[in-house]
Amino acid sequence: MGIAADIAIVIVAALIGGLLAQRIRQPLIVGYILAGVVVGPHTGGVTIGDVESITLLAEIGVALLLFALGLEFSLHELQPVKLIALIGTPIQVALSIVVGFGIGQFLGFDWVVSLWLGAAMCISSTMIVLKTLASRGLIGTLSSRVMIGILIVQDLCIVAVSIVLPFVDDLATGLSSLGWATARAALFLMAMVVVGTRVLPWLMRYIARGNSRELFLLAVTAIGLGIGYVTYLVGLSFAFGAFVAGIILSESEHSHQALSDIIPLRDLFSMIFFVSIGMLVDPLFFLENMGMILTVVLLASVGKGVIFSGLSLGFGYRNVIPLALGFGMFQMSEFSFVIARMGLNEGVLDADLYSLILTSALVTILLTPAAFQLVSPLYAQIRRLRPARVYQTFDLPQEELQGHVVIAGAGRVGQYVAQVLRRLDLHFVAVELDQRRVEECKAASIPIIYGDATQSTVLVAAAIRRARLLIVTTPAIAVTQAVVEQVHRMTPDLHIVARAEGLEPMQILRDLGVYEAVQPEFEAALEIVRQALLHLSIPLTEIQNYTDTVRQELYAPLYTHLPDYATVVQLQNAQQLLALEWATLPAQSPLVGHTLGELQVRSRTGASVVAVLVDHKTIPNPALSHRFVVGEMVAVLGNQQQRAAFIAWAISEAMMGPPMI
Repeated sequence: MGIAADIAIVIVAALIGGLLAQRIRQPLIVGYILAGVVVGPHTGGVTIGDVESITLLAEIGVALLLFALGLEFSLHELQPVKLIALIGTPIQVALSIVVGFGIGQFLGFDWVVSLWLGAAMCISSTMIVLKTLASRGLIGTLSSRVMIGILIVQDLCIVAVSIVLPFVDDLATGLSSLGWATARAALFLMAMVVVGTRVLPWLMRYIARGNSRELFLLAVTAIGLGIGYVTYLVGLSFAFGAFVAGIILSESEHSHQALSDIIPLRDLFSMIFFVSIGMLVDPLFFLENMGMILTVVLLASVGKGVIFSGLSLGFGYRNVIPLALGFGMFQMSEFSFVIARMGLNEGVLDADLYSLILTSALVTILLTPAAFQLVSPLYAQIRRLRPARVYQTFDLPQEELQGHVVIAGAGRVGQYVAQVLRRLDLHFVAVELDQRRVEECKAASIPIIYGDATQSTVLVAAAIRRARLLIVTTPAIAVTQAVVEQVHRMTPDLHIVARAEGLEPMQILRDLGVYEAVQPEFEAALEIVRQALLHLSIPLTEIQNYTDTVRQELYAPLYTHLPDYATVVQLQNAQQLLALEWATLPAQSPLVGHTLGELQVRSRTGASVVAVLVDHKTIPNPALSHRFVVGEMVAVLGNQQQRAAFIAWAISEAMMGPPMI
């Protein structure tokens, strides 16, 4: 069956490998790579027949990943990291080449081979880094923005490196070729910005008018891969072109649908990419040359890790970011295979050196997910051993904090919570480590403490022992876990409400004794369903019973240890069932001209009039002597049937004559 049989083998092997990885609590990409080793040409058994074709398909996975990233990418998110991306990345690439050159010299290679080894080491794997960040729920954090900014510029740097590298013996020719390639790339990018921002939105609107999901998906895929291929023809990487296409398309009103449609394709081809990496592994070569491979892996990983960590420190990034970069970007990349293949074709590398680079790169890639898991515990240990940072406070009340709410994390969610608490005249203070968000809170006059909420000194400044409630809004479970553990050491009885991105983090928080964990995506979906059912005229009681059942199925098993959880749920149900509804009285309303006492509203409808709005003045709990007038707004409280009875009487029956009083 040829390529069809190979694809079937890849998919089945990836499924088995993914299930095994999930079983042992490892990232899925580890299972995919090991599946590739099993079905690769070096292990026997069920084997892929055409490795080259599968490898070409894998390149589509890289392009689609960058295309999807571009669709959800916002250029303003890279503003805080532009210096380290644009200036720091070329420095990192140059230093990594120097480290690789030194490793080659240490192993006895000549200077040209050593230079090629350094070039193969100089950049990190975009696919591995993004997948690792996504699996840990860290996309959107400052660490992830720094890493993505560096990865984007690395893709540009490797184009320059790959152009100059074959001409190391004749740098004049190499630099001339680089200059011409740079000019072509610049012209192409300018053309993309001019043409793409005008043509692509029009094209997407035209296709969307046809209401064909099939053509829409085809158009999105064609734009991503087509522009990627054109970019490749002018001397840039295929994946970088797809990323540019995604950024341009992200300005269209169809970007959200385009992203949702492309995700399944992205995940499928990404899986093929990781399997194709595993297929390159030759276990026999690894066993025969284990000492040299592990030497290259150790020296390259430590060298690059130190470079990335030092680079982030040099550009002013502190806290967890140096660790995240060092343990997340030390690996060699898929471009290492390209560099190695170029060296083999140029006659600079022999078959053994080619295999050495490939195997070393694969080992570093395979180690990345496990190494990145060490970031949180190492950072927690460093914070315990290091003296606490000096914190700053802004807009805190003059009086002593007492019975207040502490908000750990002042991002979008935290700031919204603060605004709601302010409207309710509740005292609160936020804690945030990101200086940009601190500035936003200062501009909004939100009481804020600059500091790390995992540290006791900062929590003491927030008067955590005198607080009524702690709200943790950070999306990363590792950070939330560290905050909760520190707070429980200081004040074990404090109630905590925390944000959880998925069921597994919710279970972790339950085990930590968090009073309530909220899953934002689930609550948003449930509210969308509730609103849809309301528009479909489903009785409110049925809607409430349905949403309560679904919510309890998700949350109740996590809170069986809390005796008052059922009571809280029942109170929420009662509050939502006894909803408030406003009605405007028309001129023909039978209520107009009569007093509340004369009408006996509660006896007739079961609803209670709790407020009226007349002449822009609200009168809560109006007296029985209150007389209704035309245009007055009346608020009634009751269940759906009671409110419907009042509306039918006051408005729907307005033309049926005077009321029975």
